Amino acid sequence: MATPVASPETKTVVPCVAWNWPALAGAAATKSAELHSFLPLQDVRWDSFLEQHPRACVFHTSAWLQALYRTYGYEAVAFTTSGGTESLQNAVVFCRVESWLTGRRLVSLPFSDHCEPLMEPGDQAGILARILATELESKYWRYVEMRPLQILSITTPFIFTGIVYAFHQLDLRPDINTLFRNLHKSSIQRKIGRAERERLVYREGSDSTLLDHFYGLMEGTRRRHGVPPQPRRWFANLMECFGPALKIRVSYKGDRPVAAMITLRYKDTLVYKYGCSDPQSNNLGGMHLLYWRSIQDAKAAGLRYFDLGRTDADQQGLITFKNRWGAAQSALTYSRYGVSQKSTHFFDLSLRKWSTHGAKYMMSHLPRTIVSRFGDVLYRHVG
Repeated sequence: MATPVASPETKTVVPCVAWNWPALAGAAATKSAELHSFLPLQDVRWDSFLEQHPRACVFHTSAWLQALYRTYGYEAVAFTTSGGTESLQNAVVFCRVESWLTGRRLVSLPFSDHCEPLMEPGDQAGILARILATELESKYWRYVEMRPLQILSITTPFIFTGIVYAFHQLDLRPDINTLFRNLHKSSIQRKIGRAERERLVYREGSDSTLLDHFYGLMEGTRRRHGVPPQPRRWFANLMECFGPALKIRVSYKGDRPVAAMITLRYKDTLVYKYGCSDPQSNNLGGMHLLYWRSIQDAKAAGLRYFDLGRTDADQQGLITFKNRWGAAQSALTYSRYGVSQKSTHFFDLSLRKWSTHGAKYMMSHLPRTIVSRFGDVLYRHVG
């Protein structure tokens, strides 16, 4: 886990130091002269390796990689010091993002909240340094990006740029009554009670009707924030690839959907990935009902964690909301390595950045079909 912080702030660090290869490579990294690459979706070792590795998460899985490939054409590639006929001992997985708009790069992994390098801590610096040297010195990639839960410590001759997010995770080991008592009394407990008094209806599953209700709310939420929605087929592919491990959860006032979320389950963790709501009905507690039902389901299934995902460091309102569920807050640092400072510049769909460029106005006035098409084209370049 990352080190807890009181209030993360976005920061950029750009060190540039001489690279002494023999000093970087640990004994495990130099055991083999070769750094091997393989395609996880075509390698029978991948899924069993993930099942055994304690830091493997839902974003490493074949289901996530397959959805990325089906929707955006991103091909997954992994690097390891294990030979092709050996059991995997370590691996770092990336997707190849080939874009004329934002450049060619390796990202671990697109649209994931976090993605740990799967290796022993003592091996990490040497192996990652070798990957960076092999890939960036080819001059093909604009940068290599990693999204670990714990900040990386790698010495390379390449330019490093980092951006910090908040990350929240709820420990589910206390009993359900204790978990409820740990919720903020006025803003969380009372909202759950309001949802019950309003007799909101809760439904869950993974069918086209629930997906339609979720996506309708998602389109409206993204338009209000001035950000185009991801294409509907992204969510449809996630639903198909994850099967019963994915749930669309929707709360209704009568027959009208008022809030929706998508959760993913892997090993001992339930992951909140997407959420949206009707702002005119937020006072009914529909989203609070969905969070609480997710916690109850995860607890009943014997899971250990509820992963509430990443939050931009300047979204203090959302950070406060997640803290009030009793979740532990920590810092999540995305790390980019490139051959120049310009090459590692962060391009993202930050709501604030888009709004300052008039996107909020544009998104609210363009026809729905055009906005959806814009998102369809844009997200394949974002990664």
